[in-house]
Amino acid sequence: MEKLLEILAELHPEVDFETTEDLIDDGILDSLDIVSLVAAIDTEFDVTVPAEEIIPENFNSAKALFALITKLDEE
Repeated sequence: MEKLLEILAELHPEVDFETTEDLIDDGILDSLDIVSLVAAIDTEFDVTVPAEEIIPENFNSAKALFALITKLDEE
């Protein structure tokens, strides 16, 4: 989770990603951020995020994103 928080902080250092739970709904993360995140997740966690998993629910919070990474890593 720590590495994910570092990646997110590089995108938006002004956001508290540990507590914010509406990253997509509030417009904090945009489509370019999502593309950057997917690439960083692939590099840092060695998991590929399939297109069908790129949905707001999976990117609305760091917790949801980490749950997705964990799920993909187990597959």
